[in-house]
Amino acid sequence: MKYDSIINKYILTIIIFCFTVTTSLYILNNIPVNNVYAQQNVTTNQTSLDVDKQMVQDNNKTHLGVNMRGYYTSMPASRDFKFPFPDNYYDTSFKDISKANIVDHVRYRFYWESYVRNSSAFLKEIEDVAKTADKYGIKVVYDNHQFHTSSWLNAGRGTGFPPYFFTDHALYEQDSGGTPKSAVSKTWWTNWWNNAMIVNGTDGWTLQLDFLKKIVSITDKHPSTLGYEILSEPQVHSQDQWAKIGKYNTFMADELRKLTNKTIIYSMNIPIDLKSSINVDAANLAKMTPQNKQNVVFKFSLYGIPDDGYQSDKLQLFENASRIAGVPLYIGEWNNVKRVETYNDHGEKIWVIDDVQSDISQADANAIVGKFRDIGIWGLAYWEWSFVPNDTPNFNLVNVTSDKVTGKETMQPTEYFKIIENAYKELFVQQPNGVPASKLS
Repeated sequence: MKYDSIINKYILTIIIFCFTVTTSLYILNNIPVNNVYAQQNVTTNQTSLDVDKQMVQDNNKTHLGVNMRGYYTSMPASRDFKFPFPDNYYDTSFKDISKANIVDHVRYRFYWESYVRNSSAFLKEIEDVAKTADKYGIKVVYDNHQFHTSSWLNAGRGTGFPPYFFTDHALYEQDSGGTPKSAVSKTWWTNWWNNAMIVNGTDGWTLQLDFLKKIVSITDKHPSTLGYEILSEPQVHSQDQWAKIGKYNTFMADELRKLTNKTIIYSMNIPIDLKSSINVDAANLAKMTPQNKQNVVFKFSLYGIPDDGYQSDKLQLFENASRIAGVPLYIGEWNNVKRVETYNDHGEKIWVIDDVQSDISQADANAIVGKFRDIGIWGLAYWEWSFVPNDTPNFNLVNVTSDKVTGKETMQPTEYFKIIENAYKELFVQQPNGVPASKLS
């Protein structure tokens, strides 16, 4: 009897041990594994196991992409495009991009003032982008873009905020600035970060949130949607604005989280002047981070080979900011740029892009992408894929030609798209499990 009791206890111990091991393996196999610093977002809005699995897959690979511009979604309020929009632009574009079998996403820029100009055409185009991306298995980051603040302040090149933020014409004279160096731009952005822009009783932050909600309501149900960028490259004009941007990003991220579990991206500021009075350092950049860091990514731009000098210092700056903030990095724009000193019509010294020196070779692209790979990043996107031609050839990955007889527009990827494809394949060879070879050990 005593011997039987010992045997029974032994058998019971084995049963308990097996049960414990089985349960532990099940739990471990169902824990999402995240990218560097990233945290998987789990909210009450997650009801589909398929959605959860897709999010885990999205967060555990390096996203290799290109930037893309649209038509109505990037139409300024104060000027028209001079170039026709090719037929089947999105179908042809996503099809050509998908053929590379390495480019997995596009960073799709749109402008708030473009929505205000023609909201129905804008939203239809957003829907077309999402559906076509679904069709070809390409992910999309929806980028709320601005350049030189608005076409109201910079009629020739600016695009971004709607005209109703500039109705005080004495304060915001038309075509009076928009760049970080202009006095009127400093005034406008200071008011924006103080949330002092009021239109018909509603503050600007809430108005922008309402606009972004429209984008989310259309795109979030699509499997192609990867994430949303709150605002690309906002301007900073004083040291006290770093924390205010953090408050703004927190507000936007918290409110968007009520609608989406997808990645939320916040952007670096401009200017990135490492010797400026606004103290562009890692600690201040980290102050821009939303308080809720779940599935949040920090985007910055780099236009050059980060081997030494400014580009290298800039890359190190964002690495440090990423560590302090505890969020992964997204190089949302990258290319090669060389500027030369010249003078404008007013005799003022300016720096302009030299289209010859800015050319990018396969070796250049590999060097840049290799640096990005080595620091461990969430993703990167080359600038850019656009139906609008650029004087700097490597600034466009596609050529658009018109048939002189039929007038039909056709598109063809340029040599630069092949260079980018080769760089991505060589530096980020994806394994069957979605993990780049460079990250396997």
